[in-house]
Amino acid sequence: MIKPILSICIATYNRGDYIGETLDSIIPQLTEEIELLVVDGASTDNTEKVMQDYLKKSNRLRYVRLPVKGGVDQDYDTTVELAHGEWCWLFTDDDLFKPGAIAAVLNAIKKNHSLIVVNAEMRNQDLSTVLEARRIVLYTDKIYDSNAMERFFIDVDYYLSFIGAVVIRRSIWLSRDRKSYYGTEFIHVGVIFQEPLPETAVIIAEPYITIRYGNAQWSARHFDIWMFKWPKLLWSFKHISAATKLKVSYKEPWRKFRVLIYQRSIGYYNPQLYRQYLSPQQSSALWKFCAFSLTLLPVWICKGLCEIYFFSKRVRLAIFKDRD
Repeated sequence: MIKPILSICIATYNRGDYIGETLDSIIPQLTEEIELLVVDGASTDNTEKVMQDYLKKSNRLRYVRLPVKGGVDQDYDTTVELAHGEWCWLFTDDDLFKPGAIAAVLNAIKKNHSLIVVNAEMRNQDLSTVLEARRIVLYTDKIYDSNAMERFFIDVDYYLSFIGAVVIRRSIWLSRDRKSYYGTEFIHVGVIFQEPLPETAVIIAEPYITIRYGNAQWSARHFDIWMFKWPKLLWSFKHISAATKLKVSYKEPWRKFRVLIYQRSIGYYNPQLYRQYLSPQQSSALWKFCAFSLTLLPVWICKGLCEIYFFSKRVRLAIFKDRD
C-alpha cells in the first residue's frame, strides 16, 4: 500500500445513524494517495456494526475501536497519532464531503501551507434545506502568511469551532502541546493558535463541506461551552493581542446582559444554568439579581428584544456606511 499523502481522520461516538452517509460522501473520492481512518471512542450503539460493513467496501478505510471513550479532544488527537498521512483532515462523523473536496485539498497541499481551512455550506438536520451557502463569505481562496495570523484569527473565528474544516500538516500537530487542550472541546483551535504557524495558512473559499446543523452532541452543554470554555480557550493565546481577541469573543461573555438575553432567546439559559454557572461567580448582588431575573423572562420577549437590538445595530451600521 502506498504511503498516503492525506489521512481523513474521523473520531466518532454513537453515530451509527449518520456515519454511513458521511462515509458514502467520502469513499467515492478516495485514491491511492488517501486513507480514511475512523477512531471509535467505544460507541455503545451500532457504530461498530456499520463500520464493519463499510470495511468491506474500501481497502482505503481503517477502523480502530478504542476500549474506552477518551472524549472528543483526546480521540481526535489519537486519530492523528494513528494516521499514516503527511496531512490530516480532521473530519466529523455526521457531515458530508461535496464532490471535488479531496481533489481541492490535494491541490492546496501542493502549495506547502501549514494549514488548510475548507469552507462549508450549512443545511438543516435532514439536509433538505440550505441555511447558509457559505459559512465564510469568501469567493476566492485567501492566503495568510506568518505575519497575518491575527487577521486569520479574526477571519476564521467562530467557523473554526467546526473541526471538520481543518486540514493540518501532521508533523505540526504532533510537535505541539495537545494534552493541555483535552476537555476544551476544541483541541484543534488550541493546536493551531498556541503559537504562530511556521508557513502560510489558506482558506479554500469554495464550500466543499455540507454541515448538518442542529445535530451537535454538545447541545446539552451549550451554555458551558460558549460562555466559558470557548472564550477561555481564545483568551489563552498569548501571542494574539487583546484587541484582536475582543473582536472574536468577550473574555467573559456571560457578564453581558445582551448575551444572556440572546442565550435565553434560543433556549440555552434558565434558572438551573444560572445556579450552576453564574451564582458562584464574583459579581455584585445587583448584577446577580438582574442575571437571575433574565431567566424568568418568557423566551418570546427575549427574542423580541434581540430582534430590536440587531435591527438597530444594522441601522447604525448603514448610517455609518452612508457617511463614509
